[in-house]
Amino acid sequence: LGIKPDYTLSYYEDLTYRISANDIRTAMGSDCVVVGGTVADGFEPKPVREDITLNEFGMEMKPTHLYMEVVKCPLASAASVEDIEAYSFPDPTASGRFVKAERDIAKYKDSHFIIGDVELSHFELAWHLTGLSEYMMALALEEPWVETLNDKVEAWTSSLAHSLASRGVDALWFGEDLGTQTSTLISPDMWRERFKPRHARVIKSLKDKYPELLIIMHSDGAVAPLVDDFIEIGVDIYNPVQPNVTGSDPRELQDKYGDRISFFGGIDQQELMPSGDIKALETEIKRRADIMGKNGNYLMAPAHIIQTDVAPETVEAMIEAVKALG
Repeated sequence: LGIKPDYTLSYYEDLTYRISANDIRTAMGSDCVVVGGTVADGFEPKPVREDITLNEFGMEMKPTHLYMEVVKCPLASAASVEDIEAYSFPDPTASGRFVKAERDIAKYKDSHFIIGDVELSHFELAWHLTGLSEYMMALALEEPWVETLNDKVEAWTSSLAHSLASRGVDALWFGEDLGTQTSTLISPDMWRERFKPRHARVIKSLKDKYPELLIIMHSDGAVAPLVDDFIEIGVDIYNPVQPNVTGSDPRELQDKYGDRISFFGGIDQQELMPSGDIKALETEIKRRADIMGKNGNYLMAPAHIIQTDVAPETVEAMIEAVKALG
């Protein structure tokens, strides 16, 4: 495309596909751009061994073919409230953290829908700090230190979200993967008790101050049992609507919730896009538009980040098929 690379380290990982790819997005016809928090001025990932580095949270990160993966968590051995209190979060408002966001907002504010990326929010950031199995066990055992950690994560999440909202984004994306292919990772009741009030507080504080701001809840997996809860706490848009996970049939979701929430995603990238079947892809795109777009509140997109098993030609065909809808 003749676009100069513009890679920027996010506070979590090198999310070039999220916060450094807006020129590519717009060149290929996207109506949306994404901005987020980057590393603070002067921060450089610290080499640990081989290709592993420490990020701002003290997580050891290892590059894979598409993602940076956490290989060691800073709070993996946490066993007490004192352990959590002794851990220092990076400053969410540190100098330089929003320079890239401010530049992109100024560039695109009159032409594109701008999404502010709160990449890891309550549940997901917490377990990235401790390790998933450690965190899940601590939740189940109701360890006292878990709520101390959750309080700190909520404060970080709220601060980052308000910093992006104050700079003029149109929507905030809360990354909160809560599902597997067949169910939620934790029971809906546990989520409602332990995490829903936290999301509700942060969202209310944002909407009280920025009433036009839209809230996007991103959760991969089978989280349809929580959509009513998302609506109740002020979520405007649910992403990614994975059509082949349990309970996420697009027509059923549209019929049940389509008059109360917008949908973002819905194009199968687990099986259909990797298959390279362009005719089937074009048919699915038309079907999604007919089902989920009838109320004018559907943001069409793949139901996950496109993986390396999808050919570039398939991506181009998807974009052209969407454009053909008018």
